[in-house]
Amino acid sequence: MTGHAGSGPPRRLVVLRHAKSARPEGVADHERPLAPRGRADAPAAGRALAEAGCLPDLALCSTAVRARRTWELAAAQWDAPAPVRHDPRLYAAGVPELLAVVREAPAGAGTLLLIGHNPGLEDLVLTLAGDGLDDTLDRVREKFPTSAVAVLSWHGADWRDLAPGAALLTSVTVPRGGKG
Repeated sequence: MTGHAGSGPPRRLVVLRHAKSARPEGVADHERPLAPRGRADAPAAGRALAEAGCLPDLALCSTAVRARRTWELAAAQWDAPAPVRHDPRLYAAGVPELLAVVREAPAGAGTLLLIGHNPGLEDLVLTLAGDGLDDTLDRVREKFPTSAVAVLSWHGADWRDLAPGAALLTSVTVPRGGKG
């Protein structure tokens, strides 16, 4: 089995697709707000991360309004939210851009949270996962909906060492906050 073998301390990349957004007429894509369901699901994602023991040491977040609001609502569920970096490169990014931003994370961050958009996030998860537990890979291939959370585990001395196929996809969840 590939994926989680390697040298260095254990690390986790937690990939969170922004919560459901609205599409108001005349609003630029970057400025789209969360829909009512998204405003319910984002806190549910934060609670799910806390319950799973997956709180980040650092969050990397797209500058899009829907991603920033997802971060704010999720992090509000924690006693001590992690520092966040809003990076414009994460908006509409593909795998090369996403991986470049992740590889810039400080070595001291054992758990990194990445908040962004599809199709880039789904492609990143499938690129990094050399293997997955249970049916996690199939589930991501089938659909990576809004508010989906994928947890990738790997061992490495530094985030610069994260390479395609180097991680194990340990879980995929889609937290929902009820009627929105």
